Amino acid sequence: MHTLLSSRVIDVSQNESAKQQKSGFFGNLIFNIAIPVLIMTYASSDEYLGPAWSIVVALAFPLTYGLLELKNTKKINMFSVLGIVSVLLTGGISLLKLPAEYMAIKEAAIPAAIGLAVLITQFTKNPLVKALILNDQLINWDKLNKRLEEKQKVEVFNAKVAISSYIVASSFFLSSSLNYALAKWILVSEPGTTAYIEEIGRMTALSYPVIVIPSMILLITALIYLFKQISVVTGDPVEDFMRQ
Repeated sequence: MHTLLSSRVIDVSQNESAKQQKSGFFGNLIFNIAIPVLIMTYASSDEYLGPAWSIVVALAFPLTYGLLELKNTKKINMFSVLGIVSVLLTGGISLLKLPAEYMAIKEAAIPAAIGLAVLITQFTKNPLVKALILNDQLINWDKLNKRLEEKQKVEVFNAKVAISSYIVASSFFLSSSLNYALAKWILVSEPGTTAYIEEIGRMTALSYPVIVIPSMILLITALIYLFKQISVVTGDPVEDFMRQ
């Protein structure tokens, strides 16, 4: 359900791009949280859509938004794909009336998988942390790599990237733990009932302040740390390596 994970990639560019990013943020907020929460909370009773149809209609919004995002960007975004998978799993678990434990496991599994991917890719040539917080739209990697080679600081900087990977991975593991705890705390009604669908809506509404904000703090911490290390290791201002 939490396709807001896709908005956690930090991107910087010109004013027009910033406007698009702001629009994307509010689009995520409206289609992935606000509308589904309203439908599941106020339209899941038998006099309106009922439990089954309310979950179908509610999840249609983030699913459609995720598919349109993939179409508009013309490229596969890991977070968009995971968001779509999450929506489909939420719908499937709800419609099949599986125990709430399945929902809690699903909520925890996706961010945990991303955290593991961050740690595992740290031992490859293309650490995932670079795509998450220091992508090519933010940093001029050709210029930075050239400077690191000139100062023979490549290995030193890679060690700093590894530390940031641990910070980023911890943000996803924190999200995983909070997801599971939130689901276990809120989902207490019989699956398939109006009360259960309303609880899913409540869980979705609470996901932003309870889960996304603490995780974003850690992501921003990792970004600030790497910015500082770029300056320390190269001896140049970090602005020299940022895209204009």
